[in-house]
Amino acid sequence: MARRERAASERRALLAALTQHSLPLDAPRPVSLPQPAPVLQRVPAPAADSAGRVTAAELWAVVHLPTLILDALPSSRQLPCAVVELQSGVQRVIAVDAAARAQGVMPGCSLAVALALCRSLEVRPRAPRRERHLLLQLAEAALSFTPRVSLDLPDALLLEVRGSLALFGGVEALLAALAARTAALGLTSQLALAPTPRAALALSRLGMSPVPVVMNPERLVGVLAPLPLAVLRWPAERLARLESMGVRTIGEALRLPRAGFAKRFGRDALATLDQLVGRVAELRVPFSAREWFRARCEPAYELSEHTTVLRYLQPLLDDLERYLRRRQQAVTELQLRLRHRAAMAVPASTTVVLRLAATQLDAAALAALLAEHLARVELPAPVIRIELRSGALQPLHAETPSLWRAGEHGGAAGRESTTLIEQLRARLGPDAVYGLCLVPEHRPEKAWAIAEPDLAAPQSLPAVGRHLRRPLWLLRQPEWLQHGLQGLTLLEGPECIETGWWDGGDVTRDYYVARDAAGAQLWIFRERNAPRAWRLQGVFG
Repeated sequence: MARRERAASERRALLAALTQHSLPLDAPRPVSLPQPAPVLQRVPAPAADSAGRVTAAELWAVVHLPTLILDALPSSRQLPCAVVELQSGVQRVIAVDAAARAQGVMPGCSLAVALALCRSLEVRPRAPRRERHLLLQLAEAALSFTPRVSLDLPDALLLEVRGSLALFGGVEALLAALAARTAALGLTSQLALAPTPRAALALSRLGMSPVPVVMNPERLVGVLAPLPLAVLRWPAERLARLESMGVRTIGEALRLPRAGFAKRFGRDALATLDQLVGRVAELRVPFSAREWFRARCEPAYELSEHTTVLRYLQPLLDDLERYLRRRQQAVTELQLRLRHRAAMAVPASTTVVLRLAATQLDAAALAALLAEHLARVELPAPVIRIELRSGALQPLHAETPSLWRAGEHGGAAGRESTTLIEQLRARLGPDAVYGLCLVPEHRPEKAWAIAEPDLAAPQSLPAVGRHLRRPLWLLRQPEWLQHGLQGLTLLEGPECIETGWWDGGDVTRDYYVARDAAGAQLWIFRERNAPRAWRLQGVFG
Protein backbone atom coordinates (compact mmCIF):
# COMPACT_ATOMS: atom_id res chain seq x y z
CA MET A 1 0.00 0.00 0.00
CA ALA A 2 2.80 2.41 0.82
CA ARG A 3 4.37 1.82 -2.62
CA ARG A 4 1.06 2.56 -4.40
CA GLU A 5 0.52 5.73 -2.41
CA ARG A 6 4.07 6.88 -3.19
CA ALA A 7 3.53 6.26 -6.94
CA ALA A 8 0.21 8.12 -6.86
CA SER A 9 1.82 11.11 -5.17
CA GLU A 10 4.60 11.21 -7.80
CA ARG A 11 2.02 11.21 -10.63
CA ARG A 12 0.12 14.08 -8.99
CA ALA A 13 3.35 16.09 -8.63
CA LEU A 14 4.28 15.49 -12.29
CA LEU A 15 0.82 16.58 -13.50
CA ALA A 16 1.07 19.71 -11.39
CA ALA A 17 4.47 20.50 -12.92
CA LEU A 18 3.14 19.99 -16.43
CA THR A 19 0.18 22.30 -15.72
CA GLN A 20 2.45 24.95 -14.24
CA HIS A 21 4.84 24.99 -17.27
CA SER A 22 2.25 24.46 -20.00
CA LEU A 23 2.01 26.77 -23.01
CA PRO A 24 -0.65 26.81 -25.78
CA LEU A 25 0.49 25.17 -29.03
CA ASP A 26 -0.63 28.17 -31.08
CA ALA A 27 1.58 30.58 -29.15
CA PRO A 28 3.09 33.19 -31.47
CA ARG A 29 6.65 32.64 -30.24
CA PRO A 30 8.67 29.56 -29.29
CA VAL A 31 8.63 28.38 -25.69
CA SER A 32 10.88 30.60 -23.56
CA LEU A 33 13.40 28.18 -22.06
CA PRO A 34 16.77 28.94 -20.41
CA GLN A 35 19.92 28.42 -22.45
CA PRO A 36 21.30 24.84 -22.13
CA ALA A 37 24.84 24.04 -21.06
CA PRO A 38 26.33 22.65 -24.36
CA VAL A 39 28.59 25.24 -26.00
CA LEU A 40 27.24 25.83 -29.53
CA GLN A 41 27.13 28.82 -31.81
CA ARG A 42 23.86 30.74 -31.52
CA VAL A 43 21.64 31.13 -34.56
CA PRO A 44 21.90 34.69 -36.01
CA ALA A 45 18.90 36.97 -35.58
CA PRO A 46 16.15 36.47 -38.17
CA ALA A 47 16.26 38.72 -41.22
CA ALA A 48 13.37 40.35 -43.10
CA ASP A 49 12.62 39.82 -46.79
CA SER A 50 11.49 42.44 -49.31
CA ALA A 51 7.86 42.12 -48.11
CA GLY A 52 8.82 42.74 -44.49
CA ARG A 53 8.17 39.16 -43.36
CA VAL A 54 10.54 37.67 -40.82
CA THR A 55 12.68 34.94 -42.38
CA ALA A 56 15.45 32.72 -41.03
CA ALA A 57 19.11 33.40 -41.64
CA GLU A 58 19.34 29.79 -42.91
CA LEU A 59 16.92 27.62 -44.82
CA TRP A 60 17.46 23.88 -44.92
CA ALA A 61 15.97 21.64 -47.57
CA VAL A 62 15.86 17.93 -46.79
CA VAL A 63 15.66 15.08 -49.26
CA HIS A 64 14.40 12.05 -47.34
CA LEU A 65 14.61 8.69 -49.13
CA PRO A 66 11.98 6.46 -47.48
CA THR A 67 12.46 3.56 -49.91
CA LEU A 68 16.25 3.70 -50.21
CA ILE A 69 16.57 0.10 -48.97
CA LEU A 70 14.35 -1.10 -51.83
CA ASP A 71 15.82 1.31 -54.40
CA ALA A 72 19.26 -0.17 -53.74
CA LEU A 73 18.10 -3.61 -54.91
CA PRO A 74 18.23 -4.77 -58.56
CA SER A 75 15.26 -3.45 -60.52
CA SER A 76 14.35 -6.84 -62.01
CA ARG A 77 11.73 -7.74 -59.38
CA GLN A 78 8.50 -9.46 -60.41
CA LEU A 79 7.32 -11.07 -57.15
CA PRO A 80 6.42 -9.37 -53.86
CA CYS A 81 9.73 -8.41 -52.26
CA ALA A 82 10.91 -7.99 -48.69
CA VAL A 83 14.34 -7.01 -47.38
CA VAL A 84 15.50 -8.82 -44.26
CA GLU A 85 18.27 -8.17 -41.75
CA LEU A 86 19.61 -10.19 -38.83
CA GLN A 87 18.54 -8.56 -35.54
CA SER A 88 19.29 -10.24 -32.20
CA GLY A 89 19.71 -13.60 -33.90
CA VAL A 90 16.38 -13.37 -35.78
CA GLN A 91 15.88 -12.52 -39.47
CA ARG A 92 13.43 -9.63 -39.49
CA VAL A 93 11.79 -7.71 -42.30
CA ILE A 94 13.03 -4.11 -42.51
CA ALA A 95 11.44 -3.00 -45.81
CA VAL A 96 8.67 -4.25 -48.12
CA ASP A 97 7.31 -3.14 -51.47
CA ALA A 98 3.66 -2.38 -52.20
CA ALA A 99 2.88 -5.92 -53.40
CA ALA A 100 4.22 -7.50 -50.20
CA ARG A 101 2.44 -4.92 -48.04
CA ALA A 102 -0.83 -5.79 -49.73
CA GLN A 103 -0.28 -9.41 -48.64
CA GLY A 104 0.03 -8.28 -45.01
CA VAL A 105 3.81 -8.35 -44.72
CA MET A 106 4.96 -5.40 -42.59
CA PRO A 107 8.39 -4.18 -41.47
CA GLY A 108 9.36 -5.58 -38.08
CA CYS A 109 7.85 -9.03 -38.46
CA SER A 110 10.06 -12.09 -38.55
CA LEU A 111 10.94 -13.88 -41.75
CA ALA A 112 8.88 -16.93 -40.75
CA VAL A 113 5.75 -14.80 -40.28
CA ALA A 114 6.37 -13.01 -43.60
CA LEU A 115 6.68 -16.31 -45.50
CA ALA A 116 3.52 -17.58 -43.83
CA LEU A 117 1.61 -14.49 -44.98
CA CYS A 118 3.03 -14.55 -48.54
CA ARG A 119 4.31 -17.84 -49.90
CA SER A 120 5.59 -16.23 -53.13
CA LEU A 121 7.60 -13.62 -51.22
CA GLU A 122 11.00 -12.79 -52.71
CA VAL A 123 13.45 -12.35 -49.84
CA ARG A 124 16.50 -10.14 -50.39
CA PRO A 125 19.35 -9.27 -48.02
CA ARG A 126 20.07 -5.62 -47.34
CA ALA A 127 22.70 -3.91 -49.53
CA PRO A 128 24.25 -1.20 -47.30
CA ARG A 129 27.12 -0.46 -49.69
CA ARG A 130 24.73 0.15 -52.56
CA GLU A 131 22.55 2.36 -50.33
CA ARG A 132 25.52 4.51 -49.37
CA HIS A 133 26.65 4.68 -53.00
CA LEU A 134 23.23 6.03 -54.07
CA LEU A 135 23.23 8.54 -51.22
CA LEU A 136 26.72 9.75 -52.19
CA GLN A 137 25.61 10.06 -55.82
CA LEU A 138 22.72 12.25 -54.72
CA ALA A 139 25.03 14.32 -52.52
CA GLU A 140 27.36 14.99 -55.45
CA ALA A 141 24.39 16.01 -57.59
CA ALA A 142 23.18 18.31 -54.79
CA LEU A 143 26.42 20.29 -54.97
CA SER A 144 25.03 21.92 -58.12
CA PHE A 145 22.31 23.50 -55.92
CA THR A 146 24.44 24.71 -53.00
CA PRO A 147 27.96 24.17 -51.65
CA ARG A 148 26.55 23.45 -48.17
CA VAL A 149 25.48 19.81 -48.32
CA SER A 150 25.40 17.41 -45.39
CA LEU A 151 24.58 13.70 -45.06
CA ASP A 152 22.14 12.38 -42.48
CA LEU A 153 22.72 8.64 -42.52
CA PRO A 154 21.23 6.35 -43.48
CA ASP A 155 18.55 7.87 -45.71
CA ALA A 156 18.53 11.68 -45.86
CA LEU A 157 20.40 14.62 -47.33
CA LEU A 158 20.40 18.22 -46.09
CA LEU A 159 21.03 21.34 -48.20
CA GLU A 160 21.32 24.92 -46.95
CA VAL A 161 19.55 26.79 -49.79
CA ARG A 162 19.04 30.35 -48.51
CA GLY A 163 21.53 31.72 -51.05
CA SER A 164 20.18 29.55 -53.90
CA LEU A 165 16.56 30.74 -53.96
CA ALA A 166 17.20 33.67 -56.29
CA LEU A 167 19.32 31.53 -58.60
CA PHE A 168 16.58 28.93 -59.10
CA GLY A 169 13.66 31.35 -59.12
CA GLY A 170 12.13 30.76 -55.71
CA VAL A 171 11.27 27.95 -53.33
CA GLU A 172 8.87 26.04 -55.59
CA ALA A 173 11.25 26.00 -58.55
CA LEU A 174 14.17 24.90 -56.39
CA LEU A 175 12.22 22.07 -54.75
CA ALA A 176 10.92 20.95 -58.15
CA ALA A 177 14.45 20.86 -59.58
CA LEU A 178 15.68 18.96 -56.53
CA ALA A 179 12.87 16.39 -56.85
CA ALA A 180 13.61 15.97 -60.56
CA ARG A 181 17.31 15.41 -59.92
CA THR A 182 16.48 12.80 -57.27
CA ALA A 183 14.02 11.01 -59.57
CA ALA A 184 16.65 10.93 -62.33
CA LEU A 185 18.74 8.68 -60.06
CA GLY A 186 15.79 6.31 -59.66
CA LEU A 187 15.11 7.33 -56.04
CA THR A 188 11.81 8.11 -54.29
CA SER A 189 12.04 11.29 -52.21
CA GLN A 190 10.10 13.24 -49.58
CA LEU A 191 11.05 16.92 -49.34
CA ALA A 192 10.68 19.59 -46.68
CA LEU A 193 12.01 23.09 -46.03
CA ALA A 194 12.53 24.68 -42.60
CA PRO A 195 14.83 27.15 -40.82
CA THR A 196 16.64 24.39 -38.86
CA PRO A 197 18.06 21.07 -40.08
CA ARG A 198 16.27 18.93 -37.48
CA ALA A 199 12.93 20.60 -38.13
CA ALA A 200 13.27 19.95 -41.86
CA LEU A 201 14.21 16.32 -41.15
CA ALA A 202 11.18 15.86 -38.89
CA LEU A 203 8.81 17.34 -41.47
CA SER A 204 10.27 15.31 -44.33
CA ARG A 205 9.73 12.01 -42.50
CA LEU A 206 5.97 12.62 -42.45
CA GLY A 207 5.68 12.37 -46.23
CA MET A 208 3.16 15.22 -46.39
CA SER A 209 1.71 16.55 -49.65
CA PRO A 210 2.16 19.31 -50.66
CA VAL A 211 5.74 19.71 -49.50
CA PRO A 212 5.83 21.36 -46.04
CA VAL A 213 7.62 24.72 -46.24
CA VAL A 214 8.29 26.85 -43.16
CA MET A 215 9.97 30.15 -44.02
CA ASN A 216 9.15 32.08 -40.83
CA PRO A 217 10.96 30.88 -37.67
CA GLU A 218 8.12 32.34 -35.57
CA ARG A 219 5.82 29.62 -36.91
CA LEU A 220 8.27 26.77 -36.32
CA VAL A 221 7.03 25.71 -32.84
CA GLY A 222 3.40 25.85 -33.92
CA VAL A 223 4.11 23.60 -36.91
CA LEU A 224 6.24 21.11 -34.96
CA ALA A 225 4.08 20.90 -31.80
CA PRO A 226 1.47 18.38 -33.08
CA LEU A 227 4.08 16.07 -34.65
CA PRO A 228 4.70 12.69 -32.96
CA LEU A 229 8.00 12.20 -31.19
CA ALA A 230 8.72 9.24 -33.48
CA VAL A 231 9.84 11.67 -36.23
CA LEU A 232 12.89 12.54 -34.10
CA ARG A 233 14.07 8.90 -34.27
CA TRP A 234 14.88 8.75 -30.60
CA PRO A 235 15.66 5.31 -29.10
CA ALA A 236 12.61 3.12 -28.52
CA GLU A 237 13.30 3.00 -24.77
CA ARG A 238 13.20 6.80 -24.49
CA LEU A 239 9.99 7.03 -26.49
CA ALA A 240 8.38 4.35 -24.32
CA ARG A 241 9.30 6.21 -21.12
CA LEU A 242 7.87 9.45 -22.49
CA GLU A 243 4.69 7.71 -23.59
CA SER A 244 4.27 6.23 -20.12
CA MET A 245 4.30 9.83 -18.86
CA GLY A 246 1.65 10.82 -21.38
CA VAL A 247 4.11 12.70 -23.63
CA ARG A 248 3.57 11.72 -27.26
CA THR A 249 4.12 14.89 -29.31
CA ILE A 250 6.92 17.42 -29.72
CA GLY A 251 4.80 20.15 -28.17
CA GLU A 252 4.21 18.11 -25.03
CA ALA A 253 7.95 17.42 -24.76
CA LEU A 254 8.73 21.15 -25.07
CA ARG A 255 6.41 21.89 -22.12
CA LEU A 256 8.28 19.60 -19.73
CA PRO A 257 10.53 21.22 -17.10
CA ARG A 258 13.98 21.54 -18.59
CA ALA A 259 15.93 20.48 -15.49
CA GLY A 260 13.81 17.39 -14.92
CA PHE A 261 13.86 16.45 -18.62
CA ALA A 262 17.67 16.70 -18.76
CA LYS A 263 18.01 14.67 -15.55
CA ARG A 264 15.78 11.83 -16.79
CA PHE A 265 16.73 11.70 -20.47
CA GLY A 266 20.16 13.37 -20.69
CA ARG A 267 21.41 16.72 -21.89
CA ASP A 268 21.79 15.38 -25.44
CA ALA A 269 18.03 14.91 -25.71
CA LEU A 270 17.46 18.44 -24.38
CA ALA A 271 19.99 19.83 -26.88
CA THR A 272 18.10 18.03 -29.67
CA LEU A 273 14.91 19.87 -28.75
CA ASP A 274 16.75 23.20 -28.64
CA GLN A 275 18.30 22.56 -32.06
CA LEU A 276 14.89 21.53 -33.34
CA VAL A 277 13.24 24.87 -32.56
CA GLY A 278 16.32 26.94 -33.43
CA ARG A 279 17.40 28.10 -29.98
CA VAL A 280 20.95 26.88 -30.66
CA ALA A 281 22.71 26.15 -33.92
CA GLU A 282 23.37 22.61 -35.05
CA LEU A 283 26.86 22.12 -36.40
CA ARG A 284 26.61 19.87 -39.46
CA VAL A 285 29.54 18.02 -41.01
CA PRO A 286 29.87 19.27 -44.61
CA PHE A 287 29.98 16.81 -47.47
CA SER A 288 33.04 16.94 -49.72
CA ALA A 289 32.96 15.31 -53.14
CA ARG A 290 35.68 12.80 -53.88
CA GLU A 291 38.68 13.98 -55.88
CA TRP A 292 38.60 11.02 -58.24
CA PHE A 293 36.03 8.95 -60.05
CA ARG A 294 35.46 5.26 -59.51
CA ALA A 295 32.52 3.17 -60.65
CA ARG A 296 31.80 -0.45 -61.34
CA CYS A 297 29.03 -2.72 -62.52
CA GLU A 298 28.41 -6.45 -62.14
CA PRO A 299 26.50 -7.88 -65.12
CA ALA A 300 23.86 -10.50 -64.52
CA TYR A 301 25.79 -12.95 -66.71
CA GLU A 302 29.38 -13.51 -67.80
CA LEU A 303 30.68 -11.40 -70.69
CA SER A 304 32.94 -12.96 -73.28
CA GLU A 305 32.73 -10.48 -76.20
CA HIS A 306 34.18 -7.00 -76.49
CA THR A 307 30.94 -5.48 -77.80
CA THR A 308 29.05 -6.69 -74.74
CA VAL A 309 31.71 -5.28 -72.43
CA LEU A 310 31.45 -1.93 -74.18
CA ARG A 311 27.66 -1.94 -73.81
CA TYR A 312 27.95 -2.36 -70.04
CA LEU A 313 30.80 0.17 -69.93
CA GLN A 314 28.80 2.97 -71.58
CA PRO A 315 26.66 3.84 -68.49
CA LEU A 316 29.84 4.16 -66.42
CA LEU A 317 31.29 6.59 -68.97
CA ASP A 318 28.05 8.60 -68.91
CA ASP A 319 28.32 8.84 -65.12
CA LEU A 320 31.93 9.96 -65.51
CA GLU A 321 30.94 12.74 -67.92
CA ARG A 322 28.20 14.01 -65.59
CA TYR A 323 30.61 13.89 -62.65
CA LEU A 324 33.27 15.87 -64.53
CA ARG A 325 30.83 18.46 -65.88
CA ARG A 326 29.49 19.17 -62.40
CA ARG A 327 33.03 19.83 -61.20
CA GLN A 328 34.19 21.58 -64.41
CA GLN A 329 37.10 19.16 -64.69
CA ALA A 330 38.45 16.61 -67.16
CA VAL A 331 40.77 13.61 -67.22
CA THR A 332 43.98 12.69 -69.03
CA GLU A 333 44.07 9.06 -67.92
CA LEU A 334 41.52 6.29 -67.41
CA GLN A 335 41.96 2.78 -66.09
CA LEU A 336 39.56 0.01 -67.09
CA ARG A 337 39.78 -3.17 -65.05
CA LEU A 338 37.93 -6.31 -66.16
CA ARG A 339 37.52 -8.90 -63.41
CA HIS A 340 37.47 -12.55 -64.54
CA ARG A 341 35.94 -15.66 -63.12
CA ALA A 342 38.40 -17.43 -60.86
CA ALA A 343 40.10 -20.33 -62.64
CA MET A 344 43.45 -22.07 -62.78
CA ALA A 345 46.19 -20.31 -64.80
CA VAL A 346 43.88 -17.33 -65.45
CA PRO A 347 44.78 -13.83 -64.20
CA ALA A 348 42.33 -12.24 -61.79
CA SER A 349 41.79 -9.22 -64.02
CA THR A 350 42.72 -7.54 -67.29
CA THR A 351 43.71 -3.87 -67.09
CA VAL A 352 43.47 -1.38 -69.94
CA VAL A 353 45.07 2.03 -69.40
CA LEU A 354 43.96 4.92 -71.61
CA ARG A 355 46.32 7.91 -71.69
CA LEU A 356 45.11 11.01 -73.50
CA ALA A 357 47.11 13.67 -75.30
CA ALA A 358 44.78 16.39 -73.97
CA THR A 359 42.10 16.72 -71.31
CA GLN A 360 38.82 15.05 -72.20
CA LEU A 361 35.39 14.55 -70.62
CA ASP A 362 33.16 13.52 -73.52
CA ALA A 363 31.76 10.02 -72.92
CA ALA A 364 31.40 9.23 -76.65
CA ALA A 365 35.03 10.11 -77.39
CA LEU A 366 36.28 8.07 -74.43
CA ALA A 367 34.14 5.10 -75.48
CA ALA A 368 35.60 5.17 -79.01
CA LEU A 369 39.16 5.18 -77.69
CA LEU A 370 38.49 2.40 -75.21
CA ALA A 371 36.96 0.35 -78.01
CA GLU A 372 40.19 0.68 -79.99
CA HIS A 373 42.22 -0.41 -76.97
CA LEU A 374 39.93 -3.37 -76.24
CA ALA A 375 40.20 -4.53 -79.87
CA ARG A 376 43.90 -5.31 -79.22
CA VAL A 377 43.18 -7.17 -75.96
CA GLU A 378 42.36 -10.87 -75.83
CA LEU A 379 40.17 -11.77 -72.87
CA PRO A 380 41.67 -14.82 -71.09
CA ALA A 381 38.35 -15.64 -69.37
CA PRO A 382 34.77 -14.32 -69.16
CA VAL A 383 34.27 -10.97 -67.44
CA ILE A 384 32.16 -10.87 -64.28
CA ARG A 385 32.80 -7.27 -63.15
CA ILE A 386 33.77 -4.01 -64.84
CA GLU A 387 35.57 -1.24 -62.95
CA LEU A 388 36.39 2.24 -64.24
CA ARG A 389 38.81 4.56 -62.47
CA SER A 390 40.03 8.01 -63.36
CA GLY A 391 43.50 9.41 -62.98
CA ALA A 392 44.21 12.81 -61.46
CA LEU A 393 41.49 15.31 -62.34
CA GLN A 394 42.54 18.32 -64.39
CA PRO A 395 40.88 21.76 -64.66
CA LEU A 396 38.59 22.15 -67.65
CA HIS A 397 39.69 25.05 -69.86
CA ALA A 398 37.32 26.47 -72.42
CA GLU A 399 38.74 26.23 -75.95
CA THR A 400 38.12 28.82 -78.65
CA PRO A 401 38.71 27.68 -82.26
CA SER A 402 41.63 29.47 -83.90
CA LEU A 403 41.11 31.60 -86.98
CA TRP A 404 44.20 30.06 -88.58
CA ARG A 405 45.03 26.46 -89.18
CA ALA A 406 47.89 24.80 -87.35
CA GLY A 407 51.15 26.24 -88.69
CA GLU A 408 49.53 29.21 -90.46
CA HIS A 409 50.47 32.62 -89.07
CA GLY A 410 51.38 31.05 -85.75
CA GLY A 411 48.20 28.98 -85.44
CA ALA A 412 48.47 26.38 -82.69
CA ALA A 413 47.61 22.72 -82.97
CA GLY A 414 43.87 22.14 -82.86
CA ARG A 415 41.75 19.48 -81.26
CA GLU A 416 42.01 17.32 -84.38
CA SER A 417 45.75 16.90 -83.73
CA THR A 418 45.21 15.43 -80.27
CA THR A 419 42.39 13.23 -81.60
CA LEU A 420 44.72 11.83 -84.27
CA ILE A 421 47.43 11.10 -81.68
CA GLU A 422 44.96 9.33 -79.39
CA GLN A 423 43.57 7.20 -82.23
CA LEU A 424 47.07 6.21 -83.41
CA ARG A 425 48.13 5.23 -79.91
CA ALA A 426 44.92 3.26 -79.40
CA ARG A 427 45.49 1.26 -82.60
CA LEU A 428 49.28 0.95 -82.63
CA GLY A 429 50.02 0.87 -78.92
CA PRO A 430 51.09 3.49 -76.36
CA ASP A 431 54.78 3.26 -77.35
CA ALA A 432 54.23 3.83 -81.07
CA VAL A 433 53.45 7.57 -80.79
CA TYR A 434 55.31 9.78 -78.37
CA GLY A 435 56.50 13.31 -77.86
CA LEU A 436 59.86 14.89 -77.11
CA CYS A 437 60.95 17.01 -74.20
CA LEU A 438 64.07 19.00 -73.52
CA VAL A 439 66.58 18.03 -70.84
CA PRO A 440 68.94 20.57 -69.22
CA GLU A 441 72.10 18.95 -70.62
CA HIS A 442 74.99 20.37 -72.70
CA ARG A 443 75.77 17.07 -74.45
CA PRO A 444 73.57 17.20 -77.58
CA GLU A 445 72.83 13.46 -77.67
CA LYS A 446 71.44 13.68 -74.11
CA ALA A 447 69.63 17.02 -74.35
CA TRP A 448 66.26 15.44 -75.25
CA ALA A 449 64.09 12.55 -74.06
CA ILE A 450 60.92 10.72 -75.00
CA ALA A 451 57.80 11.95 -73.19
CA GLU A 452 54.01 11.85 -73.37
CA PRO A 453 52.59 13.90 -76.27
CA ASP A 454 51.58 17.32 -75.02
CA LEU A 455 50.28 19.73 -77.65
CA ALA A 456 48.74 22.09 -75.15
CA ALA A 457 52.04 23.52 -73.90
CA PRO A 458 54.82 23.14 -76.49
CA GLN A 459 58.31 23.74 -75.18
CA SER A 460 60.58 26.36 -76.64
CA LEU A 461 64.19 25.69 -77.44
CA PRO A 462 66.61 26.83 -74.75
CA ALA A 463 68.73 29.90 -75.35
CA VAL A 464 72.30 28.63 -75.75
CA GLY A 465 73.82 31.90 -76.89
CA ARG A 466 73.12 34.84 -79.13
CA HIS A 467 75.26 33.66 -82.06
CA LEU A 468 75.08 29.88 -81.54
CA ARG A 469 72.90 27.69 -83.71
CA ARG A 470 71.51 24.21 -83.13
CA PRO A 471 70.21 21.86 -85.85
CA LEU A 472 66.73 20.33 -85.57
CA TRP A 473 68.01 16.98 -86.88
CA LEU A 474 70.39 15.33 -84.44
CA LEU A 475 71.81 11.87 -84.87
CA ARG A 476 71.26 9.34 -82.08
CA GLN A 477 75.04 8.76 -81.99
CA PRO A 478 77.67 10.94 -83.67
CA GLU A 479 79.02 9.38 -86.89
CA TRP A 480 82.74 9.25 -87.67
CA LEU A 481 83.86 11.37 -90.66
CA GLN A 482 86.29 8.96 -92.30
CA HIS A 483 87.89 11.59 -94.55
CA GLY A 484 87.98 14.33 -91.96
CA LEU A 485 87.36 17.81 -93.39
CA GLN A 486 87.86 16.72 -97.01
CA GLY A 487 85.09 18.37 -99.12
CA LEU A 488 83.85 20.51 -96.22
CA THR A 489 84.06 24.26 -95.64
CA LEU A 490 84.03 25.56 -92.07
CA LEU A 491 81.54 28.43 -91.62
CA GLU A 492 81.31 28.97 -87.84
CA GLY A 493 83.19 27.85 -84.75
CA PRO A 494 84.80 26.62 -82.76
CA GLU A 495 82.36 26.18 -79.82
CA CYS A 496 83.84 24.20 -76.94
CA ILE A 497 81.66 21.77 -74.95
CA GLU A 498 83.38 20.07 -72.02
CA THR A 499 81.10 18.30 -69.52
CA GLY A 500 79.90 14.92 -68.18
CA TRP A 501 82.87 14.11 -65.94
CA TRP A 502 80.57 13.22 -62.99
CA ASP A 503 78.73 10.30 -64.67
CA GLY A 504 81.54 8.67 -66.62
CA GLY A 505 80.39 10.07 -69.97
CA ASP A 506 82.72 13.06 -70.07
CA VAL A 507 83.20 14.78 -73.43
CA THR A 508 85.66 17.45 -74.63
CA ARG A 509 84.71 18.70 -78.08
CA ASP A 510 85.11 21.66 -80.44
CA TYR A 511 81.95 22.17 -82.58
CA TYR A 512 81.81 23.81 -86.03
CA VAL A 513 79.17 24.61 -88.64
CA ALA A 514 80.35 23.28 -92.00
CA ARG A 515 79.03 23.12 -95.58
CA ASP A 516 79.51 20.08 -97.83
CA ALA A 517 79.85 19.95 -101.59
CA ALA A 518 76.06 19.70 -102.06
CA GLY A 519 75.47 22.87 -100.03
CA ALA A 520 74.05 21.19 -96.91
CA GLN A 521 75.05 22.69 -93.58
CA LEU A 522 76.38 20.19 -91.04
CA TRP A 523 77.10 20.36 -87.35
CA ILE A 524 80.43 18.64 -86.74
CA PHE A 525 82.94 18.47 -83.92
CA ARG A 526 86.51 17.35 -83.27
CA GLU A 527 87.49 15.50 -80.13
CA ARG A 528 90.21 17.15 -78.09
CA ASN A 529 91.39 13.87 -76.67
CA ALA A 530 92.97 11.08 -78.69
CA PRO A 531 92.36 10.00 -81.39
CA ARG A 532 91.08 13.58 -82.10
CA ALA A 533 88.65 12.33 -84.75
CA TRP A 534 86.09 14.41 -86.63
CA ARG A 535 82.42 13.39 -86.17
CA LEU A 536 79.02 14.42 -87.53
CA GLN A 537 76.46 15.45 -84.86
CA GLY A 538 73.53 16.85 -86.89
CA VAL A 539 72.20 18.47 -90.06
CA PHE A 540 70.63 21.92 -90.38
CA GLY A 541 67.38 22.19 -92.31
